[in-house]
Amino acid sequence: MKEFIDLDTCVEDALKLFEKEKIPKISISYKRPLVVGSGNAAVTGRIIFADKDAIFADESSYEQKLKSAKVDGAVLLSASGGKHAPILAKALKKKKISTTLLTNNKDALAIPYVDKSYVFPKNPEPYTYNTSTYLSMIFGKTKEDPKTTQDFIKKSIKNKIPDFSKYTAFFIIVPNELDSIREMFTTKFDELFGGRINGRVFTEDQVKHAKTLVETNKECFIGLGVNNTDWGLVRYNFPLPKNAKAAAAIAVGYWIIGQIQKQKPP
Repeated sequence: MKEFIDLDTCVEDALKLFEKEKIPKISISYKRPLVVGSGNAAVTGRIIFADKDAIFADESSYEQKLKSAKVDGAVLLSASGGKHAPILAKALKKKKISTTLLTNNKDALAIPYVDKSYVFPKNPEPYTYNTSTYLSMIFGKTKEDPKTTQDFIKKSIKNKIPDFSKYTAFFIIVPNELDSIREMFTTKFDELFGGRINGRVFTEDQVKHAKTLVETNKECFIGLGVNNTDWGLVRYNFPLPKNAKAAAAIAVGYWIIGQIQKQKPP
């Protein structure tokens, strides 16, 4: 990186990287794994293993989860493969639990203590963006095409961006089937804007439950893959690729959040 980029550029760079470098396709044979991660890694774990009877935990809760639930393996998610990862890997090995590591570091300190590891590509990027790291893992699960996603953003999203600069709050509505990605967006609002811009994210069914009673024309409602004709005083709708899964939806959503960032003071 020669300059501090905005999030939309970070997404574009990540998609270009995924075109060039092979993304491992995740294949986990455990029927009921313990899935352990911290922060965005924990959210990534919930996205990747949403279709499994998995037990989700972090470094503080995994021991208690192991006491109360039977598992046939464990999956550790850690971009660096350091910090808590080697400690967790050693502990799981001591308990004779087969463990798989998902990381972006080929020299991860946890690798010697796991049975299998997947190393995903990543770009240098600002720490709060944390985009190529976990997005590469999610692409590895959904097996979507990064090039198709990038082309979709160029053709179907770029020319639809309105003036976001006058809004101090944003409300993103996602399809019900993409509930697992909501936290990725709310976390990104926290990381990029702190308390200066409020970001809320709900599914099209969740929005019906008293989320819009206090109205303001300073809150911009964004339908992402949802045609919102009912909620909010200010509405913009953006499409998602046909049959979009978590990886493409996160990429498009992050790119749009990057446009909000671009139109606001640094």
